[in-house]
Amino acid sequence: MQYTFRKAEIPDADSIWKLLQQAIIRRKNDGSNQWQDGYPNLNVVKNDIEKGYGFVLVEEETIIGYVAVMINNEPAYEAIEGKWLTNDDFVVIHRVAIDENYLGKGLAKKIMNYVEDFALQNKIYSIKADTNFDNFAMMKIFENLNYTLCGEVFFRGAPRKAYEKVLK
Repeated sequence: MQYTFRKAEIPDADSIWKLLQQAIIRRKNDGSNQWQDGYPNLNVVKNDIEKGYGFVLVEEETIIGYVAVMINNEPAYEAIEGKWLTNDDFVVIHRVAIDENYLGKGLAKKIMNYVEDFALQNKIYSIKADTNFDNFAMMKIFENLNYTLCGEVFFRGAPRKAYEKVLK
């Protein structure tokens, strides 16, 4: 399959929100507390797009994946219980979601690889991310992509596992 990874645009917001709604239901069905409190929502998606953080994975004309990507912009990461591998510039990943019709095809990993390329293009050699303690699917992706568990951060009042990958 041929995929495109690009910045999200305002007309993409409803399609992205549908992906996130699917992911919210999946998290709930997996017994996770992640994303069960009204976050993320359509306003978060629109804000991501307006600030240039939103990116989509597209197959032909269909949006099949989403991620928010920020540079040096996660205040919660300043107060880690543990230790980051680096203290230089970093890319932050939030809100990874894949269309339920495309699960099991390695597309979350593909998104993560595109984010690595984005970081390198911006001469940034660190990617930081966090996830809920009960998001086993995302933890497995981090593990498979050689992310290091660095400790805990508190995001929106709850502890989360904090990961970093140093790019060569």
